[in-house]
Amino acid sequence: MKTEKEKMLAGELYDPLDQQLCDERRRARLLFKALNDTRDDQMEERSRLLKELIPSAGPNVWIEPPFYCDYGSNILLAGKVFINFNCVILDVAPVRIGNGVLIGPAVQIYAATHPLTVAERRAGVEFGKGIEIGDDAWIGGGAILSPGVRIGKGSIIGAGSVVTRNIPEGVVAAGNPCLVLRPVD
Repeated sequence: MKTEKEKMLAGELYDPLDQQLCDERRRARLLFKALNDTRDDQMEERSRLLKELIPSAGPNVWIEPPFYCDYGSNILLAGKVFINFNCVILDVAPVRIGNGVLIGPAVQIYAATHPLTVAERRAGVEFGKGIEIGDDAWIGGGAILSPGVRIGKGSIIGAGSVVTRNIPEGVVAAGNPCLVLRPVD
């Protein structure tokens, strides 16, 4: 029999009120609260807290507080990633962010979602779909990435866009819903 965490990570319906999941979310909230409370002159403390919150963080990762997430442990950050102020990552499924990715302020990355049927929503279950952002992509400020989307390597997502489907590599895409506009020059 699978645990609720195993179900969550497998993209199956799970109970978010499971005690283990509640404990892990509480741990993440305490860590990002501590991270968000650091001052600019506390770089070593920020680095320590970031490594504890997101153990897979590669080298030269920079997150501008405030930052929010569900677990942190399901965020996979490659090297040289920059995440600007006020980013929210709901990482109930893996969120993979490639090398050299730039994420603008107030970007929201939602791997969490809810069932479409009323009965399942009333039962309090939810599920997730992993998100992937390819190397050297740039996500403009205020963009929203929906569960299960993939952003291709080197692509640019315009500010304020709502990404509801996969975006291929090497393109500029924008809008609500986000649509490919042209290749990156």
